[in-house]
Amino acid sequence: MRAPLFGLWFWLGLGWLLVCESGVVSAKRFLRCELARKLLDQHGFERSLLSNWICLLEHESDLESSRITMNPNGSRNYGLFQINSRFCQEGRRGGTCNVKCEDLLDENLRESATCAKRIQTSDGFRHWNGWQRYCRNTQNLPNLKVICGI
Repeated sequence: MRAPLFGLWFWLGLGWLLVCESGVVSAKRFLRCELARKLLDQHGFERSLLSNWICLLEHESDLESSRITMNPNGSRNYGLFQINSRFCQEGRRGGTCNVKCEDLLDENLRESATCAKRIQTSDGFRHWNGWQRYCRNTQNLPNLKVICGI
Protein backbone atom coordinates (compact mmCIF):
# COMPACT_ATOMS: atom_id res chain seq x y z
CA MET A 1 0.00 0.00 0.00
CA ARG A 2 2.91 2.36 0.64
CA ALA A 3 4.32 2.14 -2.89
CA PRO A 4 1.12 3.28 -4.63
CA LEU A 5 0.68 6.10 -2.10
CA PHE A 6 4.30 7.21 -2.60
CA GLY A 7 3.80 7.11 -6.37
CA LEU A 8 0.69 9.27 -6.08
CA TRP A 9 2.51 11.89 -3.99
CA PHE A 10 5.49 11.79 -6.31
CA TRP A 11 3.36 12.52 -9.38
CA LEU A 12 1.32 15.18 -7.58
CA GLY A 13 4.54 16.87 -6.46
CA LEU A 14 6.03 16.68 -9.93
CA GLY A 15 2.85 18.10 -11.42
CA TRP A 16 2.87 20.97 -8.92
CA LEU A 17 6.51 21.69 -9.73
CA LEU A 18 5.73 21.84 -13.42
CA VAL A 19 2.80 24.18 -12.81
CA CYS A 20 4.98 26.46 -10.69
CA GLU A 21 7.80 26.40 -13.20
CA SER A 22 5.49 27.15 -16.12
CA GLY A 23 4.33 30.30 -14.35
CA VAL A 24 7.87 31.69 -14.32
CA VAL A 25 8.27 32.03 -18.07
CA SER A 26 5.56 32.77 -20.57
CA ALA A 27 6.15 30.66 -23.69
CA LYS A 28 4.60 30.99 -27.11
CA ARG A 29 4.68 29.60 -30.62
CA PHE A 30 4.58 32.58 -32.96
CA LEU A 31 3.04 32.94 -36.38
CA ARG A 32 5.46 34.07 -39.08
CA CYS A 33 3.95 37.50 -39.84
CA GLU A 34 3.12 38.23 -36.21
CA LEU A 35 6.74 37.60 -35.27
CA ALA A 36 8.13 39.59 -38.20
CA ARG A 37 6.07 42.63 -37.14
CA LYS A 38 7.09 42.20 -33.49
CA LEU A 39 10.80 42.05 -34.36
CA LEU A 40 10.50 45.08 -36.61
CA ASP A 41 8.22 47.30 -34.50
CA GLN A 42 9.05 46.34 -30.92
CA HIS A 43 12.66 45.18 -31.06
CA GLY A 44 14.22 47.38 -33.74
CA PHE A 45 15.36 44.67 -36.15
CA GLU A 46 16.56 45.97 -39.51
CA ARG A 47 13.98 45.54 -42.25
CA SER A 48 16.73 44.49 -44.69
CA LEU A 49 17.64 41.50 -42.48
CA LEU A 50 14.14 40.53 -41.39
CA SER A 51 13.71 37.70 -43.94
CA ASN A 52 17.02 36.24 -42.74
CA TRP A 53 15.85 36.34 -39.15
CA ILE A 54 12.47 34.75 -39.89
CA CYS A 55 14.08 31.98 -41.95
CA LEU A 56 16.61 31.37 -39.16
CA LEU A 57 13.91 31.24 -36.47
CA GLU A 58 11.71 28.88 -38.48
CA HIS A 59 14.60 26.45 -38.86
CA GLU A 60 16.20 26.84 -35.43
CA SER A 61 13.20 26.88 -33.07
CA ASP A 62 10.11 26.39 -35.26
CA LEU A 63 9.06 29.82 -33.91
CA GLU A 64 8.72 28.47 -30.34
CA SER A 65 10.00 30.74 -27.58
CA SER A 66 10.36 27.89 -25.06
CA ARG A 67 12.57 25.59 -27.17
CA ILE A 68 15.67 24.15 -25.48
CA THR A 69 18.04 21.99 -27.50
CA MET A 70 20.90 19.88 -26.12
CA ASN A 71 24.04 19.88 -28.29
CA PRO A 72 26.46 16.95 -28.67
CA ASN A 73 29.16 18.92 -26.79
CA GLY A 74 26.88 19.25 -23.73
CA SER A 75 25.95 22.90 -24.25
CA ARG A 76 22.34 23.98 -24.71
CA ASN A 77 20.57 26.35 -27.08
CA TYR A 78 17.77 28.44 -25.59
CA GLY A 79 14.58 30.00 -26.83
CA LEU A 80 13.27 31.35 -30.08
CA PHE A 81 16.74 32.35 -31.28
CA GLN A 82 18.40 29.15 -30.00
CA ILE A 83 21.13 31.10 -28.25
CA ASN A 84 23.96 28.88 -27.05
CA SER A 85 24.68 28.64 -23.32
CA ARG A 86 28.10 30.24 -23.82
CA PHE A 87 26.26 33.55 -24.37
CA CYS A 88 24.19 33.26 -21.18
CA GLN A 89 24.52 31.79 -17.69
CA GLU A 90 22.23 29.08 -16.37
CA GLY A 91 20.57 30.11 -13.11
CA ARG A 92 21.96 33.66 -13.01
CA ARG A 93 22.95 36.55 -15.27
CA GLY A 94 26.22 36.07 -17.14
CA GLY A 95 27.90 35.06 -20.36
CA THR A 96 28.63 37.34 -23.30
CA CYS A 97 25.07 38.71 -23.26
CA ASN A 98 24.94 39.04 -19.44
CA VAL A 99 21.60 37.25 -19.27
CA LYS A 100 20.09 34.23 -17.53
CA CYS A 101 19.62 31.43 -20.07
CA GLU A 102 16.13 30.81 -18.68
CA ASP A 103 15.16 34.42 -19.53
CA LEU A 104 15.74 33.59 -23.20
CA LEU A 105 12.63 31.37 -23.09
CA ASP A 106 10.15 34.21 -22.50
CA GLU A 107 7.70 35.26 -25.20
CA ASN A 108 8.35 38.98 -24.59
CA LEU A 109 11.71 38.46 -26.39
CA ARG A 110 13.39 41.49 -24.81
CA GLU A 111 16.46 39.63 -23.53
CA SER A 112 16.68 37.15 -26.40
CA ALA A 113 16.28 39.77 -29.16
CA THR A 114 18.98 41.96 -27.63
CA CYS A 115 21.36 39.01 -27.29
CA ALA A 116 20.63 37.68 -30.80
CA LYS A 117 21.31 41.08 -32.37
CA ARG A 118 24.57 41.29 -30.42
CA ILE A 119 25.66 37.87 -31.72
CA GLN A 120 24.64 38.72 -35.29
CA THR A 121 26.49 42.04 -35.18
CA SER A 122 29.75 40.38 -34.13
CA ASP A 123 29.52 36.98 -35.87
CA GLY A 124 26.92 37.44 -38.58
CA PHE A 125 24.35 34.72 -39.08
CA ARG A 126 27.03 32.00 -39.30
CA HIS A 127 26.60 31.38 -35.56
CA TRP A 128 23.33 29.57 -36.37
CA ASN A 129 23.52 26.23 -38.20
CA GLY A 130 19.88 26.56 -39.29
CA TRP A 131 20.69 29.77 -41.15
CA GLN A 132 23.82 28.32 -42.74
CA ARG A 133 22.00 25.21 -43.88
CA TYR A 134 18.67 26.66 -45.03
CA CYS A 135 18.83 30.44 -45.32
CA ARG A 136 22.26 31.31 -46.71
CA ASN A 137 20.87 31.11 -50.25
CA THR A 138 18.71 34.23 -50.63
CA GLN A 139 16.30 32.30 -52.87
CA ASN A 140 15.23 30.35 -49.76
CA LEU A 141 14.30 33.45 -47.75
CA PRO A 142 10.60 34.22 -47.26
CA ASN A 143 9.34 37.26 -49.15
CA LEU A 144 7.80 39.09 -46.21
CA LYS A 145 6.59 41.93 -48.40
CA VAL A 146 4.35 39.53 -50.32
CA ILE A 147 3.48 37.14 -47.46
CA CYS A 148 2.98 39.66 -44.64
CA GLY A 149 2.80 43.04 -46.32
CA ILE A 150 6.00 44.15 -44.59
